Amino acid sequence: MARKPLVDIFIPCFIDQLLPETGMNMVKVLKRVGCEVRYNPNQTCCGQPAYNAGFYNESLEIANKFLDDFISEESNYVVSPSASCVGHVRGACAEMFVTSPRFISYRGLEKKTFEFTEFLTKVLDIEKIPGARFEGKVTYHDSCSALRECKIAAGPRALLHYVEGLELVEMAETSTCCGFGGTFAVKFDAISVAMAQQKVENALATGASAIVSTDSSCLMHLDAYIKKNKIDLKVMHIADVLASGW
Repeated sequence: MARKPLVDIFIPCFIDQLLPETGMNMVKVLKRVGCEVRYNPNQTCCGQPAYNAGFYNESLEIANKFLDDFISEESNYVVSPSASCVGHVRGACAEMFVTSPRFISYRGLEKKTFEFTEFLTKVLDIEKIPGARFEGKVTYHDSCSALRECKIAAGPRALLHYVEGLELVEMAETSTCCGFGGTFAVKFDAISVAMAQQKVENALATGASAIVSTDSSCLMHLDAYIKKNKIDLKVMHIADVLASGW
């Protein structure tokens, strides 16, 4: 009997602190499709916030801890419900480790690190999650990291297409940034809010009841605008959609 794929899960800071149910739903789906899932409680952050704020030495220190936490010859893959974190591991970390004696170890880890939907569709070749059901019309938001850093676009849509009861409708300018951008939302708050407004208005124009994405950071930013303006629209991480109905 073939061994189940052994997956180490990396849970981003936002999900760990604010949306733990999304992490649990990712685990639920991974087990549903036959993976053996492992969680290292020593994990912390990938170092992206420090890097984006210009604290490169501190970010490298965190990246080295990330490497220590996930370097393992036992596991086949590292999977995260965040294209933003995976994009950082593939991009910024490569730059930081290029002159490090640990570069070869880093490259080994990088090659087996995947965003959740990317892992399902490109590694496991799965587009339909058994039992997934969600009644309603949704629209999908392409996060900047998913689309530009990880080249993820078709996979999430394919997964949503096979969810029973779900109708997927495309919004205008789906690839335009939502305005979060980490520290961008703090430093340029007026522009950030205007971009969130545009994204929400485009979503509402489709008649969808929810915005779905691969990145909780985008969804949190949009949800803050939605709630402040008392708009009848939900946000959902794709892992929560795929874990619905069973």
